[in-house]
Amino acid sequence: MKRKNTRTARSETWRPAAWQTQSLLLAYPDEEFEQRLALAGRVAATLPDPVARPLLRFTAHAEQTAPADLAATYVATFDHRKRCCLYLTYYAHGDTRKRGIGLLRLKQTYAAAGWRLGDDELPDHLAVVLEFAATDPATGAHLLTEHRAGLELLRLALNDDGSPWAHVLDSVSATLPTLAGDDREAVMRLAAQGPPEEQVGLDPYAAPVFLPDPVVGGPR
Repeated sequence: MKRKNTRTARSETWRPAAWQTQSLLLAYPDEEFEQRLALAGRVAATLPDPVARPLLRFTAHAEQTAPADLAATYVATFDHRKRCCLYLTYYAHGDTRKRGIGLLRLKQTYAAAGWRLGDDELPDHLAVVLEFAATDPATGAHLLTEHRAGLELLRLALNDDGSPWAHVLDSVSATLPTLAGDDREAVMRLAAQGPPEEQVGLDPYAAPVFLPDPVVGGPR
């Protein structure tokens, strides 16, 4: 029997707390967001510095920003900027028929783990994927790694825009293995080509069709 590396296992016990915190901060900033900020600050203090530091930068910015302004910026960033999409299957499949299959696979993965989505939640929203990863770290880490190219492209786009949410994506990236080889090439290819298109033609990075209205206490 292959023995598990207990040192590695112990060193990664902080990841569920990090993913849950990142999930809270990537949800739409509704009237409960102030409470989530306070919780995020307390949890961040317990995390490794590369993960905690960007989270604290975001919370510091959010605490100094009027709630209405933060909400407006969220909408402008994630609903109206082509490369800043929080729905991960969009990067892999664009608005093609294959995206529906990707969404179904995610739902099946969640169901197999005994995790049920709300009726108003889509399974590929990054906040949802991170929340799931916090409850099932092994499977969640696999999902995040599977969508690593899209995650990195989103992170780079947010940093290019000077978005405060870039700090949260920097924190997410710090929980995952360093990009190398095929992963790095996949990011470069996606950046150059954009998501896949149907034969009828869609503009690269066109706004995704699956954009539900803001939900109190949940992601957009």
